[in-house]
Amino acid sequence: MRKWILGAIITVSLAGNVGCFLPIYSGDPAVRTRQLIFTSENFRQITEEWERIWFTDQPSHLTPHRVHGGVI
Repeated sequence: MRKWILGAIITVSLAGNVGCFLPIYSGDPAVRTRQLIFTSENFRQITEEWERIWFTDQPSHLTPHRVHGGVI
């Protein structure tokens, strides 16, 4: 019986902590908007970094125009 009561107490105490214990973003709407803009900019830069790592940001050599793709 003691195990059931202890299990119920632990379950109830853990059920109140579902989600984030500490919120990621501020409660102030102006500050939260700025934080979300910074986060979305960082996510946008991840794709650019990935293209740079895999060299897909370089011009294609199949273009009809002569394009310098090196570092100037």
